[in-house]
Amino acid sequence: MKVVVTGGAGYIGGTVATLLVRAGHGVTVVDNLCHARREAVPAGVEFVQADIADRTAMEALLRRVKPEGVLHFAALIEAGESMQKPEIYFRNNVAGTLALLEAMLAADVKRLVFSSTAAVYGEPEKVPIEENARLAPTNAYGESKLIAEQMLRWFERVHGFHCAVLRYFNVAGALPGRGEEHEPESHLIPLVLDVALGLRKSISIFGDDYETPDGTCIRDYIHVEDLADAHILALKALESEAGVLMNLGNGEGFSVKQVIETTRRVTGHAIPVELKPRRKGDPARLVASAERAKAVLGWKPRHAALEDIIASAWEWHQQRFGA
Repeated sequence: MKVVVTGGAGYIGGTVATLLVRAGHGVTVVDNLCHARREAVPAGVEFVQADIADRTAMEALLRRVKPEGVLHFAALIEAGESMQKPEIYFRNNVAGTLALLEAMLAADVKRLVFSSTAAVYGEPEKVPIEENARLAPTNAYGESKLIAEQMLRWFERVHGFHCAVLRYFNVAGALPGRGEEHEPESHLIPLVLDVALGLRKSISIFGDDYETPDGTCIRDYIHVEDLADAHILALKALESEAGVLMNLGNGEGFSVKQVIETTRRVTGHAIPVELKPRRKGDPARLVASAERAKAVLGWKPRHAALEDIIASAWEWHQQRFGA
């Protein structure tokens, strides 16, 4: 199978592209490298440096490659930044996706796997969160992804697209030689690992008085390889399904304190903690129901244990910084 992966130099897109190559598929990666490095492009792919908002360039690429499908990861992802600069999130995540869809339509490529987010749900009314939960984003990032999802549904209805919308929870972990590296970094597990390596003095806990067993926020962590497996299964499912929508998560939540304690065990480092006030808008508990993904795709996380997720990330982190 020939596929195009947008954002394929990034953490998740690059992992999916790597696994696709290993499975024998022909992969073309498209990335503008605004938040990635050329060196992060997986081996064995064709690389095209381009922006998905460049409709002419994307149409020419799709007509040349003639892929069976597109896996779309290219987006801005920082919720906090989106509340300071919402305009760049709507330009990149909404207008950019629309340009890609127009290029796909012109090139007669109508199968798409879309990287969405649990941020479309906002504050959950119940946990675990199911796909039919109320959609009420609390930041511009989540809103931009929700608008893109709505566009896909209309392209399905009007133009006969087959789209898989995959809503992620917290992605972590690494493949050998490939892991998470954001600049600046805002995700808990790599930040805790920074402390273990001595790159930061301490890790901040934002509030320890939530209504959870240990008072700290609970989040659902999924290993990036499990997430990538689901994308490949979703692309296959679109051969017979007109459209699918599902959460991707571990189905089990881990608190901030659990993440820190597990990282101490895995790394053997003390990891000092600094307690700070709650951050505005942080829900106490965000956990996915991934039952639909298991039923529809036959998908099951292979790295569900928090120790496994952190251990793989620790191995990558040490390699990345030469520790």
